[in-house]
Amino acid sequence: MAVALVLGASGAIGRFLLPRLVVAGDDVLALSRAVRTSDAPRLHWLRGDLEQALPPLPALDVLYSCGPLDAFARWYARAPMQAARIVAIGSMSIESKQASADPHERALAARLHDAERSLAATARERGAAWTVLRPTLVYGAGVDHSLTPLVRRARHWRVFPRVAGARGLRQPVHADDLAAACVAVAAQPHCAGRAYALGGGERLAFAAMLERVRASLPFRTVPLPVPLPLVRGVLALARAAGSTRLSPALVDRLGHDLVADDSAARVDFGYAPRPFRPDSACWDTTVPFSGD
Repeated sequence: MAVALVLGASGAIGRFLLPRLVVAGDDVLALSRAVRTSDAPRLHWLRGDLEQALPPLPALDVLYSCGPLDAFARWYARAPMQAARIVAIGSMSIESKQASADPHERALAARLHDAERSLAATARERGAAWTVLRPTLVYGAGVDHSLTPLVRRARHWRVFPRVAGARGLRQPVHADDLAAACVAVAAQPHCAGRAYALGGGERLAFAAMLERVRASLPFRTVPLPVPLPLVRGVLALARAAGSTRLSPALVDRLGHDLVADDSAARVDFGYAPRPFRPDSACWDTTVPFSGD
């Protein structure tokens, strides 16, 4: 039995990680900014924010960070706490956006690099074993910022984009497969001090990925052909309006492969993600947490 703290417990990966830890017999502390009163056997919710002081914490066997890596690394460097094992979720954006034409995306990649270095340095100082997992496009809990927004718009407008020419390969990974990876890697001492790229179980063209999302919807939609120049123009307008999330550089990547070589993860801790076969539950935010 281990004592585990889960940061980002209400996010996509956290909501799948909590029940896995409880079933494994761990005593789980789950951090959320919102007030939660749904404690369950072996699960206790804490209210707090990494940018502020957290409630007092016991000595931890494992600390799982499922939220933004840069915020976690800053908090971990200044937090007076001890955890023997650290498992943190990063992002493959550390590689895919390193040479982006968009300065905001290059800055994100730099922040991820700095966060990984800071995490490693702090863990070494405290004698903790650390591992970073770098997933590709995450889906499965209805809270992602990539595919779920398309589903929401389709629900409202009953149309779904069909982007011709978007042939770059993608490797979407289900949040529950990442939760399983967190548990698996925490139990493997030889995975300490490493960062692992993690993709889903299937590589498919961006346009084909969108078609599978459309097929998963519980309502009918009309496919709407969207030429790449139009996508570029819309994103440019979004950037001019102040959006830093939607970048014209996204169009450039539609023709490039954004996949992960996760062979090391498959060998080191038995990583075995599912193929991309989404259903309507993947876009549903009402799936309960363990204890809700």
